[in-house]
Amino acid sequence: MSTPVAPPSLDDRVVRARAGDESAFEALYREHAGRVYALCLRLSGDPGRAADLTQDVFVRCWEKLGTFRGESAFGSWLYRLAVNVVWMANRGDRRREDRVLPVAEPDTHERGGTQGTPGLGIDLERAIAALPQGAREVFVLYEVEGYRHDDIARMTGIAIGTSKAQLFRAKRLLRERLEQ
Repeated sequence: MSTPVAPPSLDDRVVRARAGDESAFEALYREHAGRVYALCLRLSGDPGRAADLTQDVFVRCWEKLGTFRGESAFGSWLYRLAVNVVWMANRGDRRREDRVLPVAEPDTHERGGTQGTPGLGIDLERAIAALPQGAREVFVLYEVEGYRHDDIARMTGIAIGTSKAQLFRAKRLLRERLEQ
């Protein structure tokens, strides 16, 4: 009777993936894809965009795997990488929008999301997805992911005060939506 073989440790898969082992990287992908997708969905508010961003995160992960030093858990490193990929994508989108969209009515940029259907309850995830982009990102990073304002400011390039103001705004808008 043979003894069962223990599954490879995460460290072993990371080491093998860093060496170019695609099957080890695929195992890491299968283990972490759901969590990364959920984060991308919360930050983007759009399932299709979240799927694209998830793929971008894992492409970037493959490219940057050599920089992972093991000082933190692989999942933590990957999660931080995902936040950075989403932020960079959002920054690029904002720049394109600023060049393309007229700014004659700034309120149109401030009121993101869709209106809830009358008579239907709106759940928290939909309410978060309906927040304007800046408020949604700060809310998710602070309230859901547990980052501090100074971390958010450093990651996004905004002032700490702006982060706090966006969080306040997000909470106010969520309260209004959920009271409807």
